[in-house]
Amino acid sequence: MKATVVVRPKTEVLDPQGDAVKRALGKLGFEGVKDVRIGKIIEIEIDEAHAHAPDLEQRLARMADEMLANPVIEDYEIRL
Repeated sequence: MKATVVVRPKTEVLDPQGDAVKRALGKLGFEGVKDVRIGKIIEIEIDEAHAHAPDLEQRLARMADEMLANPVIEDYEIRL
């Protein structure tokens, strides 16, 4: 089983990397881009012995809280 954790800056946090990409897209002629937010995707392979554990989502959330994301400035979404 594969779990995906999508991490992105909270909406109230400035994203200078996203702003730079937005400006570059405009210079390349891509009109109408209102906003760009840069995040990261983390794919985690779960072995079969743990894939159906009742606490799997809770364990993944703990991984995200403790290591994969900075909960102060980032939000995350877990996809199974």
